[in-house]
Amino acid sequence: MQWGRSPMREGMLRQHPQMRGAIGVVVALTAGVGFSTGGVIAKPLFDEGWTPPAAVLARIALAVVVLAPFALRSLSGRWSIVWKGRWTLLAYGVLAVVGTQVGFYSALERIPVSTALLVQYLAPVALLLFVWVRSRRTPHRTVLIGAVLALGGLVVVIGPTSSTSLDPLGIVFAIVAMVGLAVYYAIGERPDDGISPIAFVWLGLLVGGSVIALSGCVGILPIHMTFESVDFFGGRAPWWAPVLFIGLFSTAYAYAAGIWAITLLGARVSSFLGLTEVVFAAAAGWLLLGESISVPAFIGAGLILAGIILVRLDPSATPAVVQLEALTSSEPLPAEQSSLHTRPDS
Repeated sequence: MQWGRSPMREGMLRQHPQMRGAIGVVVALTAGVGFSTGGVIAKPLFDEGWTPPAAVLARIALAVVVLAPFALRSLSGRWSIVWKGRWTLLAYGVLAVVGTQVGFYSALERIPVSTALLVQYLAPVALLLFVWVRSRRTPHRTVLIGAVLALGGLVVVIGPTSSTSLDPLGIVFAIVAMVGLAVYYAIGERPDDGISPIAFVWLGLLVGGSVIALSGCVGILPIHMTFESVDFFGGRAPWWAPVLFIGLFSTAYAYAAGIWAITLLGARVSSFLGLTEVVFAAAAGWLLLGESISVPAFIGAGLILAGIILVRLDPSATPAVVQLEALTSSEPLPAEQSSLHTRPDS
């Protein structure tokens, strides 16, 4: 990655691995706070007349502007590599950005933030089941146990045993976000194509924002904004205050910090720390929106998180790009490529 480095700082971090690890943990956790609070801060906008695609468009537009100088600097005019990776960027922008964010924000209109995140974070399990069906090879026992735990936790959270009634359409939107996140994971470990992570994220956001804007212009997605005051951290504030928060902190900073955390800690450690996003979102939803967490929901959330951890501990994991190839290939995967490995650098 070309953004955010200096030889002096990198040399110091290499000489002090404990400092590197500590900084990586702090950066990863703050990225989790950014991602998790974005939905909580955006939800009051919907009560004032904003549509979910409008909130996503505002979020992406601000992030694109903020990240542009760093991304353009890392590209250094090498637009040929962008053209070479155009199909991956298109899939990332349309499915991973638009699908995930519009699906998630649409779910927030109807169900609690923590529930939407729990469903969305089942993406690794969805990828596991997809690769299992495609390859017809049974995954490792640890992974199977994790999948059963996660799916059982989902039943506890949203199924007949749930103590609260959830809007079915909200669950459907959360599943759409889960599919988008699964594609995001699959693309996340693509072979090195010369595009730095910060440039790849910026280009993906640019593509996704353009798709949302064009879809709004032709009436496919409802884009409506209001300019009244909204709830913000327990008080009332101008409409642009939460928009700036989710655009700058929950998108631009969170994406950049997530990328930096991966370079400091590695993908696997960062992915485990990324699970704290669910915890942060539940706490923020309780503090700012009054969304209580029932005992069954708490137990279900624990099962889901434990299951996802086991899925990610797959000892025979292969790069997630295998799953991306499986999405378009008509041939079953070879036996040695039937396992799951994900990189949640959302």
